[in-house]
Amino acid sequence: MAATPQNPAAAAPRRKVSRHRGEGQWAVGHFTPLNGNEQFKKDDDGLNVRTRIETIYSKRGFDSIDPNDLRGRMRWWGLYTQRKPGIDGGKTAILEPEELDDKYFMLRVRIDGGRLTTEQLRVIGEISQEFARGTADLTDRQNVQYHWIRIEDMPEIWERLEGVGLSTTEACGDTPRVILGSPVAGIAEDEIIDGTPAIEEIQRRIIGNKDFSNLPRKFKSAISGSPLLDVAHEINDVAFVGVNHPEHGPGFDLWVGGGLSTNPKIGQRLGTWVPLDEVADVYEGVISIFRDYGYRRLRTRARLKFLVADWGVEKFRQVLEDEYLKRKLIDGPAPDQPVERWRDHVGVHRQKDGRFYVGFAPRVGRVDGTTLTKISELAEAHGSGRLSTTVEQKMIVLDVEESKVASLVEGLEALDLTTKPSPFRRGTMACTGIEYCKLAIVETKARGASLIDELERRIPEFDEPITININGCPNACARIQVADIGLKGQLVLDDEGNQVEGFQVHLGGALGLEAGFGRKVRGLKVTSEELPDYVERVLKRFEAEREDGERFATWAARASEESLS
Repeated sequence: MAATPQNPAAAAPRRKVSRHRGEGQWAVGHFTPLNGNEQFKKDDDGLNVRTRIETIYSKRGFDSIDPNDLRGRMRWWGLYTQRKPGIDGGKTAILEPEELDDKYFMLRVRIDGGRLTTEQLRVIGEISQEFARGTADLTDRQNVQYHWIRIEDMPEIWERLEGVGLSTTEACGDTPRVILGSPVAGIAEDEIIDGTPAIEEIQRRIIGNKDFSNLPRKFKSAISGSPLLDVAHEINDVAFVGVNHPEHGPGFDLWVGGGLSTNPKIGQRLGTWVPLDEVADVYEGVISIFRDYGYRRLRTRARLKFLVADWGVEKFRQVLEDEYLKRKLIDGPAPDQPVERWRDHVGVHRQKDGRFYVGFAPRVGRVDGTTLTKISELAEAHGSGRLSTTVEQKMIVLDVEESKVASLVEGLEALDLTTKPSPFRRGTMACTGIEYCKLAIVETKARGASLIDELERRIPEFDEPITININGCPNACARIQVADIGLKGQLVLDDEGNQVEGFQVHLGGALGLEAGFGRKVRGLKVTSEELPDYVERVLKRFEAEREDGERFATWAARASEESLS
């Protein structure tokens, strides 16, 4: 019997043949939704849910919300349902979404380029106090996140945010998320090029544009002209990194395909030099490739990094040039390795205009509405009304006259916001964790804060740069694979055989200088209670065994498993 479309296996009866459904790539004609997420996006654009929130849900309450809006489209406006209190991490993967959902929301305010005015920060603080039970977290993507938000309050919250030029548009969802930017763009003495005009043009052209509001998955981007490489460009879907071309001068090196989660990949250079006034065009070309060729069949393979891995950078560049830009890009140099180990801009630094910027460190990004309001008052009194957030959960006051620096630092210290943090406070980052996140398995924020206190008490003389990133689940929102010590939350067994909160340990990851992923030692897991003992032990071994000038990541790569355990 001959093979036919109705009987494809007839010619080879011993071989199991499955029908290939494609990867859902629009550019090759695969428009039929292949999963529930693609279906609800096809049914109605996520941006359209705002009208329903304002006219229906905010008036009728939480129980009136359509499930596809609640757990899908609301993300297009920065809203996620938060975790119902009292559900332990062992039930995260067992319960249905509606069982995990609380009737309150996390709300993400996007802060593109990390740029804020004191008026904007004051409004953020006031909203926190009035509508979010005082909550506010600085994220590692320069945003601010609230918790305890009621759907009934969203119209008022939007009115206040948008009244001062802030937005939650596409802060979440399968969209172009916040555009990371150097928090000292335009003012740093050592800046190669200021990427702010490109960020503003991309915002104007792309954000909220329905041509780009249905992507295969999230799309993360970064633009910085700082030689410190201060926007984690290696782990974004697209990034523009400041470089000096020997013939054309300052511009940007283009990177694509970075990302973490459960299948981490370092972004790859396309080998091109992009001038400032062409960054928005190239960004639009890259995001268009993702929209048209990105994989939509499996959510676990839908990020741009999988397409880049399959195509390779040569094909990606060719498609970008031939199909989207309709011109060739200029070849260009790679960025220089950064000379600074810290790239968070914490401390007091001179600007190119002679004034100063002052960076300070909260504990693991956790602040509150009252504190943010007081920071805005300090910045208003001591600076020009400008601040910025960083990708390390820190904040900076800009444009401070030398005569006012000491007073500002004193005011920040009174709020427990230090400009001279220990390596532990400066280098410890934590995601939201089980307190509010439906995906989390363990607690993170309080654990990170207590770890800082313990390490400062136990080894106060330790003064090496060290990053300790704490994540509540495998999804790597806190970038565990690229930390010196990365801690992935999971349930582990204690000495008595009880299942308790704990972490799988990653060691020796890095961004910037010799970027790469941390190593996992077979069977190396610690309980949350044992965490301070473990970190103290491994840092003391590092101090004892390191060679002169050796970084923790370099030592961890060569150290014995015994030293790392």
